[in-house]
Amino acid sequence: MKLLEERIKKDGRVLSEDVLKVDSFLNHMLDVSLLNECAKEWKRIFENEHITKIVTIESSGIGIACITAQYFNVPVVYAKKLRTKNLDNDFYSTSVISYTHGQAYEVIISKDYISSDDSILLIDDFIANGSALNALITICEQAGANVVGAGIAVEKEYQNGANRLRERGYRIESLAKIKSMNKNGEIEFC
Repeated sequence: MKLLEERIKKDGRVLSEDVLKVDSFLNHMLDVSLLNECAKEWKRIFENEHITKIVTIESSGIGIACITAQYFNVPVVYAKKLRTKNLDNDFYSTSVISYTHGQAYEVIISKDYISSDDSILLIDDFIANGSALNALITICEQAGANVVGAGIAVEKEYQNGANRLRERGYRIESLAKIKSMNKNGEIEFC
């Protein structure tokens, strides 16, 4: 999606060959108009799928997932990173290693919110090594839900997370695919 690529070129900052900072528009301060265009594109891409819920992971994916859900007229469920006192013990869970934070943590979704009746579209802001998306797939599989695909805003193609999931048969649709980045701040898109 050219609009997203242009915004990354304009406002993204390459911190290293593996870290792209896009928090001024994608995952800290949100450019709602840009996210709306991303959501419309995922609606176009997945329009022939019967989607009952959108699932994402706390916290960066929530904003873009909510806007996307409006186009599909379905609820958003997000995997929580912390157990709260008001969450009972009836939930699906798995562990995930955060590429950004460099640590492992458990993510959970209440069994009340996804089931074998659901056809799930996963939405997230980034995919690098695929750990977060793989965790969401694992939780959906635990519930017996059908994962129809994943909409990713930015894919770091050279880190192979999305390609490994594609090889397993999952449909991954990324709007901006980065082929490489370097410490001079140059970004090459696929």
